[in-house]
Amino acid sequence: MDLTLDHRTLEAAHETRRYFSKFERIISHLKGVAASVLSEDTALESEIPILQDYLNGLAGTFSALSYKYLLTGRVSDKLPKLMSIDRQDSGFPVYQELLEMANDAMQAKRHLASLPDMRDLKLRMLDHILREQSAPVNLQFAASERRYYEVLTDAPLFWARNDPRAAWTGNVSENRRKYRLHWAVYDSQQNIPLVYVMDLEDTGKKPLAKDERRWPRVQGHLSAQSSSSLKLVTIARGFDRDFDDLHPKRLRRFYVGPMYSHVFTQQSGPLRDVLGQAGGKPGDDWALAWTTETLVASSSKQESTGFFSSVERQIYQLDPFAASGQAPDDAAGHTHQQRSLILPQRPYQILEELAPPGFANIRKYAVSPSGKILSYR
Repeated sequence: MDLTLDHRTLEAAHETRRYFSKFERIISHLKGVAASVLSEDTALESEIPILQDYLNGLAGTFSALSYKYLLTGRVSDKLPKLMSIDRQDSGFPVYQELLEMANDAMQAKRHLASLPDMRDLKLRMLDHILREQSAPVNLQFAASERRYYEVLTDAPLFWARNDPRAAWTGNVSENRRKYRLHWAVYDSQQNIPLVYVMDLEDTGKKPLAKDERRWPRVQGHLSAQSSSSLKLVTIARGFDRDFDDLHPKRLRRFYVGPMYSHVFTQQSGPLRDVLGQAGGKPGDDWALAWTTETLVASSSKQESTGFFSSVERQIYQLDPFAASGQAPDDAAGHTHQQRSLILPQRPYQILEELAPPGFANIRKYAVSPSGKILSYR
């Protein structure tokens, strides 16, 4: 299957700037939503700093890409290629963009050393304007390049793979420690960011974060099992079986996206009509989906591993209504799921007026023109 058929190239500077300006506003609204949402189904208070950290990284990534493609259409001959977005399934940049950004970051200091500093570039631009009476396109491109590499060097960024980090959260008993692990990936199939949070109990001889044998294995295992195509129960059970002294009690996955836009993406169903009617005013033609999946261990059991030994295995509570009419093994693989939609006030009003089926159980966050966020069920 040729996945590039769903890709769209942004070929003009005004189009690229409008795209990144839209995402800058969306991410700022998403930060506000994350800070205001506290519920068992969506996000716990202790998870908000983790989400904010990854959203800051996502903002840094979009800022870097906006500088990289700032002069698209004016200096396209100097760019190796043009910006590509997934117009069908996500509205985000394609996975390849983040891989190339990571490669650029490895060489950022070398590029910065070869470019004039920003003050020198600004003086040269001013001199060019006064002397030549024309836009200093080449100098503007050099300045955008420098700013791109500066952001790659200094700003927090969301990478294609953001390795697991661990934080100790207390002890159940003297030999049973509690940890919260979190990591994130940019899913290569859906082209959207995924954030994972796992609460586990550690019965190993050494604390997990200081265990030079187990911790690298844990990081590698979780990074390799972070695809959106895997059910949470598959990830948790695989981890539970691969690490006999680590017991995952709770696993949560946040889908940041897709982003829908009347201008930049192709959508079908009710959202197409909603965004089409709201598309007359710039800035009102978008909606961002945010989904939280949660898996919780309801109990544990002892499983024999030999004549005289056994290990603890987790029993996970699965949503019996997630896959109506299917066998338990074919269930959605989580305990519960909370779907949310963030959109400007005008599209929200149109959505409420149309009242399409399927949106009743989706929580809506409407952003007013002043930036205030209101929650509706």
